[in-house]
Amino acid sequence: MAVYVGPGRHLELRSSPGGPIIGRIGSRTEFGSQQVLDPVTHEGEWLAVRHPSLGNDRTAWIDARRAPIYFQPRPVRLEVDISRRLLLVRDKTGVERRISVAIGAPDTPTPAGDFYVTDKLPGERFGSYYGCCILALSGRQPNLPRGWSGGDRLAIHGSPTPTEGKAVSNGCLHARERDLRYLMRVVPLGAAVQIHA
Repeated sequence: MAVYVGPGRHLELRSSPGGPIIGRIGSRTEFGSQQVLDPVTHEGEWLAVRHPSLGNDRTAWIDARRAPIYFQPRPVRLEVDISRRLLLVRDKTGVERRISVAIGAPDTPTPAGDFYVTDKLPGERFGSYYGCCILALSGRQPNLPRGWSGGDRLAIHGSPTPTEGKAVSNGCLHARERDLRYLMRVVPLGAAVQIHA
């Protein structure tokens, strides 16, 4: 299940169950999408969650009894095999689709880890080099090239030239337009994304 912040509400993120507040988030992401968090574990009524503001490896805690949240199922999840440059779309019955992707170049490798989809955005809003569509991920790129000003968020998006199957990006995953349109259609916000070597 994905954790959604209720419309117009705010949520406190804590360092531990009942611990100090380490952040506050609203019901919308920085890109305007519904705010979703990724639940990791729980202690009683306290829920540990992932959020982009926490970086790739940290979690924060929310009080599930009092927080303005609701839960939604996650019918699909994504698995990315960096070594094979392959993205698998999985549902409860198995692999639904295999998608060839470009990965990070040797100097800007795609980070491995457990992430989730935070936003689904039209590519033209951010520039033609993103292709038709962008699925923004919660992960961040710690190995940005010198002088890069495009932000550090990981995403699955297009490219102005075919790059699938190559190691050429700044850490994001590039896919063909038809595959991106498919992902935009079937992958909900909050979908889990596992990236591994």
